[in-house]
This record gives sequence, C-alpha cells and structure tokens, in this order.
Amino acid sequence: MVTIDRLADRAKVRGVAKQKPRPLKTRRIRESPTDRALLVVIYLGLILAVLVVVLPLLYILASSFSSPHAVTAGEVFLWPVDFTLKGYQTVLSDPQVLLGYANSLFYMVAGTLISTTLTVCIAWPLSRRTFMGRNVIMSLLLFTMLFSGGLIPTYMVVQNLGMLDTRWALLLPQAVAVWQVIIARTFFRSAIPDELVEAAELDGASDWRFLWTMVLPLSKPLIAVIALMYAIGQWNGYFDALLYLKSSDLFPLQLVLRNILVLNATNGGTNDLAAQASNQELVNLLKYSLIVITSVPVLIIYPFVARYFNKGVLIGSVKG
Repeated sequence: MVTIDRLADRAKVRGVAKQKPRPLKTRRIRESPTDRALLVVIYLGLILAVLVVVLPLLYILASSFSSPHAVTAGEVFLWPVDFTLKGYQTVLSDPQVLLGYANSLFYMVAGTLISTTLTVCIAWPLSRRTFMGRNVIMSLLLFTMLFSGGLIPTYMVVQNLGMLDTRWALLLPQAVAVWQVIIARTFFRSAIPDELVEAAELDGASDWRFLWTMVLPLSKPLIAVIALMYAIGQWNGYFDALLYLKSSDLFPLQLVLRNILVLNATNGGTNDLAAQASNQELVNLLKYSLIVITSVPVLIIYPFVARYFNKGVLIGSVKG
C-alpha cells in the first residue's frame, strides 16, 4: 500500500523534473583602470586615423563641385561653395580624356590578367616540395627585389624587343611582382595540402587540370588580393607610359591628365592679367576634378573584393 509520504515524494520528484534548467549566469570580467585607459587611447587613435583619411577625401570632393573662385580663395572645407559642374564639364569635354580612360581600362584589365596568370604559374610550382630547384629560383627572384638593372638598361631591353611606343611596353616589363609571388607561394603552401595533390595524381589528373579545377577555386581570396594589387598599380602608373610611349593615342588617363594640367598651368603667355587669373582658377578646380575622376574605378572595384582582401592577406602571410 502506497503511503501518503511516498506519494508526496513522487510529486516532488515530478515537480523537479518538470522545472526548466536555469541558465548559467555569465560573469562579466571587470576591466582594470589601465585596460580602460588603453581602450580609450585605441579608440581615439582609430578615430584620428579615420579623420585623417576621410577629411581630405571630403575636401577634394567638395572642391571638385565648387566654383573656381571659391576653390582659389580657400572658401571650401567640407561642403561645396557655389555648386557647379564646370570642372567635370571641362575635363570630359576633351576627347583625349575619354580616349585615355579607355586606354587605362584596357591596360588595367589586360595587365591584371597577364600579371595574375604569371604570378600563379610561378608561385604554384615553387610551393611544391617535389619541384627541383625551387630554392635556387626563389633566391634569384628575391635577388631582384634588392638589386635591379636600372632605368637605362631596362629601356634598352624594351627597345631591343621592339616594344617602344606599343601597348606591350606597359604590360610586360612590370608584369610580375616578386612580393605578390611570395604571398601566393606562402598561400599555396598553407592552403593546398600535399595529400590533395597526391590523391589527384592517383586519379590520373594532370598538373594543369589540378591547377584549374582544384587550386584556383580554393584560391579565390588570394587571386582577389593579387588582382586588386595589380589593378591599382596599372591604373595609377604613368611613369612607364611617359618613358616608353610617344603616340598620344596610346596614352593612359594618368598621362593625359598630367598633360592637361601642365598645358593649362603653362598657358599664360597672354598679357591679359584677368585671363591669366581666370585660367589659374580653372587649373585649381581641374586638379580636384581630375583626382575624383581617376579614383572612381578603384572605388567601384574595391567593394567587390573587400571580403576576400583581409582573408587572402592573412592566410598568405602565415609562414608555411
């Protein structure tokens, strides 16, 4: 016979079983005054760094939409004064600027494809331990980072190869950067295990097939980083064009804009002081408009590769 005490005990057990487990209370770690002071200093440093980068960009953007007189008088800070599109109209009305834009896009796309392809083809064999002579080749590549032939020998090589005043002069001489090769080589060492290569060889995959179907899909962060570095270098470069090109039809945008600024700055042979002052004000406005125009392609490309950028740089920086 079940007693009243046993029934009470069973009821207590059932009640305990039905109770929901209490969540564990997380204790907040108390920060010491030194840690708080360090965090304040870090946040202030980050805010200062952001201001140093953002304020000049806002000033340039505001000046490009302001009147020439306001820019010359220093009345512009972070907001346009006497809003106008005169600077952009003056620049874009020149057909040479549009041609230079098309040339720069071609150099950036073609140069990025060539440089990225060559970098991957060099870095992948150097990352494999079974590749004979990899240390010797890597030492020769590192040697070029410390010593170079110089400007005149490089010019003579380009001249003897028949690349002067051709598009190849801007695509091939600086096609491979050793620093990008080092990053790609380290990435391949850490991200592509030897066991994967051996498994592909057992399945009968050739080297090119393995590189195309396995290595490249696994190396999207790396390729994005390298492509961005090469694209920015191609877009901003103008010294090689100044050195090797003579035909204005081949000039990239950077060289075209440089010539526009120089011509406008030196076109002051007239005796009319008012005309000279007006011309100088227009030159000051054109400087800011040209900076914005030349920065647009890079600003458009960067958001698409930003998610790969940090990952690719961090993985490629791990010593393998």
